[in-house]
Amino acid sequence: MPASAPLRWDIFCKVIDNFGDAGVCWRLARTLALEHGLRVRLWIDRPATLNALRGGESIAGVDIRPWDANAVPVDPAEVVVEAFGAPVPEPYLAAMARSAQPPVWINLEYLSAENWVEGCHGLPSPHPRLPLIQWFFYPGFTERTGGLLRESDLLVRHRRFLADAGAASLWRRLAIPPPPPGALKLSLFAYETETLAGLSDAWAASTSPIWCAVPENRVSQQLRAWAGAPLAPGDAPFQCGALTLQPLPFVSQDEYDALLWACDLNFVRGEDSFVRAQWAARPFVWQIYRQDEDAHIDKLAAFLARYLDGLAEPAATALRAFHAEWNPSSSHATAQAGLIWPALLASQSDLGAHAQRWRDRLARQADLATTLANFVKSKLK
Repeated sequence: MPASAPLRWDIFCKVIDNFGDAGVCWRLARTLALEHGLRVRLWIDRPATLNALRGGESIAGVDIRPWDANAVPVDPAEVVVEAFGAPVPEPYLAAMARSAQPPVWINLEYLSAENWVEGCHGLPSPHPRLPLIQWFFYPGFTERTGGLLRESDLLVRHRRFLADAGAASLWRRLAIPPPPPGALKLSLFAYETETLAGLSDAWAASTSPIWCAVPENRVSQQLRAWAGAPLAPGDAPFQCGALTLQPLPFVSQDEYDALLWACDLNFVRGEDSFVRAQWAARPFVWQIYRQDEDAHIDKLAAFLARYLDGLAEPAATALRAFHAEWNPSSSHATAQAGLIWPALLASQSDLGAHAQRWRDRLARQADLATTLANFVKSKLK
């Protein structure tokens, strides 16, 4: 291969639940191609999910391939990425072992703020049968991890959006009426939760207007039941007391980023929207993906320990308490988020300033695509 030829990367992605896995892999593939000049094949078992997230975007250097029993690649790239435990097909693995120079094989793990991640990041794992080494790569919140996905122009685009009153343009693109003047603007992207009805009641009873954008997602049916209204994309806003519920169509990743920028408080879930909420520098509430034996509670606690550091009281107490209600454990299955909401609302100013400081601190670290590309280079020397 000529020295000047860009490295070929294969990223393998299985969509486990909803859109997060596909979203992370698309952002990574796009950034590797656009900012690092790499050629990427993204093998995904649910291309339709990825197509919805891309919003029709096509990137030179990114080749999207359907990953099924009839489409198994056997020409390994120089770099192979297993995203979130998606194992490469056995024929491909055998071809990797036959290569004159085995590929750099990366196990891209899920994001975690737990301390042990720093000790495991970058460790090798020899294959038990084949002459191959897999390298663990952990996204994270410190310089001893792989960092977070962030395009090089993301913060510039964010500042331009705010300076140019980009929200007005966003509402036009989404074909929805603008929020009522003076309303607290929320976005709600969440898994099903028993506490949503009580929280909706609290919003409706608010003494000031609340506008909530609801992209079509897993809580939509719960909101329809609470409201007794269709709340389908294209429907008119639903009004109940102080609360306006605005159903949204499915939006691309870039439009979703803009929605986070335009809102005052964002409810996010999983990994991709969680990270993008932090880059938005707005207060947010994270709903972590539930795991067996309440393993998610430790992960949430680890993140909050980092995130709440430096946040003044009583804002830190309010945010911690609300997260406990929004992410119940098997031994704490109450539905009191509506009762805690006033304390969270009263802390909005402190939470906003803290979100900005947190974003600025994260922005001083290298982004995930860059750290991964540099790690690969170090293994090819």
